[in-house]
Amino acid sequence: MSCEDPTMNRHAMPAEADGARERSLDEVKAEFMRRAGRFSPFEDIKREDAERVMTALTSLDKDEWAREWCEIGFGYEEQADARARAGAAGAALAELYMHGFDACRVGRYPTPNSPGKLEAYRASLRMFRKAAKYFDPPLEVIELPFGDKTLIGYLQRPPGSARPPVVLHWGGVDGWKEDRLRIAEAIMDAGLASLSIDMPGSGENPVLFGDPDAERSYLMWLDHLPLRTEIDGTRIGVWGGSFGAYWAARLAFVAPDRIKGAVFHGGNIHYGFQKEWLISAFTTGGATYLFGAQSLLEARSRAMGTKTLEEFLAIAPRFSLQTMGLLDKPSAPILGVNGKLDDQAPVDDIYLLLEHGNPKAARIYANGRHMGRTPGAPSGHITTTIVEWLRGQLAR
Repeated sequence: MSCEDPTMNRHAMPAEADGARERSLDEVKAEFMRRAGRFSPFEDIKREDAERVMTALTSLDKDEWAREWCEIGFGYEEQADARARAGAAGAALAELYMHGFDACRVGRYPTPNSPGKLEAYRASLRMFRKAAKYFDPPLEVIELPFGDKTLIGYLQRPPGSARPPVVLHWGGVDGWKEDRLRIAEAIMDAGLASLSIDMPGSGENPVLFGDPDAERSYLMWLDHLPLRTEIDGTRIGVWGGSFGAYWAARLAFVAPDRIKGAVFHGGNIHYGFQKEWLISAFTTGGATYLFGAQSLLEARSRAMGTKTLEEFLAIAPRFSLQTMGLLDKPSAPILGVNGKLDDQAPVDDIYLLLEHGNPKAARIYANGRHMGRTPGAPSGHITTTIVEWLRGQLAR
């Protein structure tokens, strides 16, 4: 993996790469078994289920991958449905449905860009919604009209809290609202309400990352939250992760009076949208992707609505907050978080935020990789740091 030398100029960009070899079937199998039950996004997969799928796979065909994982997921769903008919307790049903969800979620990983993967995604949604009926605290599915489309979010409130502030949060191209239950739990443990949504171009969001309505889809949530009587919609924090972190930073500039704090967690605002960085990220970078860097390009392309590397490189620079002239404008408080060795999103974009406009806060992990995750160190520290900062901002 290409890593940043701590002594290099912090505005230097990764060198252009000639190309990168994708992982072979045997390499993917070995890497999956290393991560299964331990590391995101496969931490909830049972070892025996992983072994069954890895043994069955004969290729890295996307539909075969989805089919083998869905077979596991459907088995859990059938068990849960049968136990529901027999009157089983809700907690037991939620656990079984979530095992089914996790299997089908891996089946669509990292993005549903084949018929089989799309079916796996739809199955994962079905199982998640079945499980969510039994969540404690309860999960409310919010459907917000958006022209002739619909925005969908999941609201949960901390028990015993009257009108808590709310954190609106989302992930990137492969981690969607259903995948953020641990983060939602940490938010609620801090006495805050959690509203998880999908970034434009992902999950159930009806607009693409590059759609002119993408920014407006976030502003609709900011319009909606103050209308809710069970939360304090005048105190809103936003938290975007990975490729979705961009939207948290952008909101801090376009709606500075409507949010109390924005977390820019492992994303891009300028350097990460330039060809010099992207060529490397899509070839030698993207090391955390199970299948290799090419699948990072595939996932981002699906979110952006592009078909080729050339199309992506042509459209990406227009999203630069520097080019848009936003960086020197007043912003809501921003916390930038990332690892210094991230090969998907440059830490330089956090430094750029710090060098412009009103003062910002940052937590940079010297040996951290994407989103600050550091080999050998628990990632829960990152979540705790972010949630504590948000709680402080929302107490004001």
